[in-house]
Amino acid sequence: MTAKLKLELQHERYRSRGALITRAQLLMQRHAAKTLAYLSQARSIAGISGLHLSKIRGRGIDFEEFRPYQAGDDIRLIDWRATARTGRAVTKVFREERERPVIIAVDQSAGMFFGSQVAFKSVIAAQVASLFCWLAVDNGDRVGGLVFSDTEASLVRPKRSRRSALHLLNQIFTFNHRLKDKTPAQEPASSDFKPGLAHALGQIRRITKPGSTLYIISDFATLDEKALQYLNQLSRHNNVVCCMVYDALEETLPVPGVYSITDGSSKGSINTHSAKTRSRYREQFLARMSSIESELERLKIRLLKLRTNQIAVEQIREWIAKNS
Repeated sequence: MTAKLKLELQHERYRSRGALITRAQLLMQRHAAKTLAYLSQARSIAGISGLHLSKIRGRGIDFEEFRPYQAGDDIRLIDWRATARTGRAVTKVFREERERPVIIAVDQSAGMFFGSQVAFKSVIAAQVASLFCWLAVDNGDRVGGLVFSDTEASLVRPKRSRRSALHLLNQIFTFNHRLKDKTPAQEPASSDFKPGLAHALGQIRRITKPGSTLYIISDFATLDEKALQYLNQLSRHNNVVCCMVYDALEETLPVPGVYSITDGSSKGSINTHSAKTRSRYREQFLARMSSIESELERLKIRLLKLRTNQIAVEQIREWIAKNS
């Protein structure tokens, strides 16, 4: 058997186990996204189409003209320079901005390359990113984002084109497939790069304009004070949705037994016979989940929880129904 054939067979085993995303799967999410678009339009909250579930923050409108102030106008829109120049009250008129940039941040770090059932967290994150990407395209919005790992990141500036969406999806595919070759000791591609959610959010701020919709898809394992600070800044003038991906094994240990585990390079085992250990393990998960929920609620940021052993589009569909 040739080395090339061995490599192809290895990649096929990864795909069959739900460890890697395929380009076909990313493209097929467009059909699933249409079912979400229909549901979100039927249950619209803000009076706009697409999966924009929270109210617009920031003005979200473009300046059109000046006109004389009329009774009932918002005094905050009075242009005091023009008023002083003309000697009469002048107000600004804005027209509503019909498109809203959609920014998608996708975590493809080594910690996401894990799964005990159906699919890895990195695969679910890629699927969810693709769903939101196609929703934006079909809604006529500009779409861009950031794909990041432990060693590098790729920033795609938002544009209203199918080509831009495909470029983002291709970056997701590329980063996802690099996970199978990475080791914890690998050095960052750039000396300026820092792993973690905080650095990723810092980069996202460079392409996010007020009134944007921002989806952050991660397991939030590296959520720290700096990341929360960036989230707070972004949420003030944008619609932010945090999509937390987690595996059933992170939530609850399996039934009593001894299980083999691996990180792709080394092997080990876990013993789950102790009821006390299983209980403490679940309590730690629930405490972490509660902490994340509390922090995001404080910042008025929506949280979408996604399990790896359930179909992504169905989980999103249920979330929309509950939040509509």
